Amino acid sequence: MASSSDLTPLSDRVEELLSRPGPLPIVAAGDPVLRGAAEPFDGQLDPALLARFVSALRETMHAAPGVGVAAPQVGVPLRIAVIEDPAPVPDEIREVRGRVPLPFRVLVNPVYEPVGTARAAFFEGCLSVPGWQAVVARPAEVRLLAQDEHGGPVDEVFTGWPARIVQHETDHLDGTLYLDRAELRSLSSNEAMARWWAQPTPSEAAKGLGFRL
Repeated sequence: MASSSDLTPLSDRVEELLSRPGPLPIVAAGDPVLRGAAEPFDGQLDPALLARFVSALRETMHAAPGVGVAAPQVGVPLRIAVIEDPAPVPDEIREVRGRVPLPFRVLVNPVYEPVGTARAAFFEGCLSVPGWQAVVARPAEVRLLAQDEHGGPVDEVFTGWPARIVQHETDHLDGTLYLDRAELRSLSSNEAMARWWAQPTPSEAAKGLGFRL
């Protein structure tokens, strides 16, 4: 049986969210909105409302802080996400993880496909699973197909950490959390990460926690 919120037009739900000041509340794991496939965007929000929603997603991402937020993470099941990473990390981490600055982008109806067979495994976290991180092996390079917020086509190849961000946020739109792809023996609290596993790669964590990279 559909709930009353399921029957409310998405535009009305977004208007209600935006009626409150400040960053949007982030939905935590366990909420069904994070486990369903989001609805493709096809004009459900008029251009002005879409622009306001994108601005609110960006504000929410910055406030969290995070490097991406997908619409389902604020309770809106639409295939829209925002990403941005200033990459304020030491050179050693930048080199090992390929974490380079990623300018602000809006992804509408994104899909990705691996480029080649190379994979990279690193600790990853999520604003909807606060306080925890786990190692996820992902394709090291992906091709992204999407539209931008103005309906323009996006066809771009991402590598390194930007590729991980693109995959993580697009996965949200398919009802997938990073934990679904993670090595669960690596699951660590933020406190444990800071104490034991802050190295640029998870090789020490693999030895200490007993999992294979």
